[in-house]
Amino acid sequence: MSLPQPSELITKMSSEIQATLPQNLDNVVMVGIHTGGAWVAKVLHEQLQLGNELGQLDISFYRDDFTQNGLHPQVKSSVLPEVEGKTVILVDDVIMSGRTIRAAMNELFDYGRPERIILACLLDVGHRELPIQADIVGQRIERKTNERIKLSGPEPLELTHVTLTEENV
Repeated sequence: MSLPQPSELITKMSSEIQATLPQNLDNVVMVGIHTGGAWVAKVLHEQLQLGNELGQLDISFYRDDFTQNGLHPQVKSSVLPEVEGKTVILVDDVIMSGRTIRAAMNELFDYGRPERIILACLLDVGHRELPIQADIVGQRIERKTNERIKLSGPEPLELTHVTLTEENV
C-alpha cells in the first residue's frame, strides 16, 4: 500500500482550516493530541501563523480502555492555552474508532467550554466505534481491520503501514 506524504496532506489541511476560520484569529487556539497529533499540530500552527500558544493533550487518563491496556508508562501532562469561549482546532494524526477524540474532548471540557471545536485529522481510516467525524481530513484511506497506519516523527513526519498478527494484537 502506497501512503501519502504527510507534508502534502498538512498543506491541504492548512488551506481547508484557513477557509473555516474567522478573519480575527484572537479567539482561535490549536491543540494537538500527544504524540502524532501534536507533531501535525505544530506544523499546522506554523503554517496558519496562529498567534496563540499551541496546546498539547495527553489523554492517557481519559481513555476508556486503560483498564484493558493499562496506563502508558510515559504519561505526559497536558499543556493547554485558555479554551473557554474559544474556537479550538483539535488535531490528531489518525482517526479510527473515535475513542481518542472522545477522550480528548472530555479533557478539553475539564479546562473550559470552547465555543466551537474543529476536528482536523491527517488520515481517516474508518472503522468507527463512536459517531465522531473529522471536519478537516488530509486523506481517507481504506484498510483492513488488522491493518494500522502509524505516523513517526517529528522530523521527518512519515507514515508507515503495519499489519497486526496474533503476536502483536
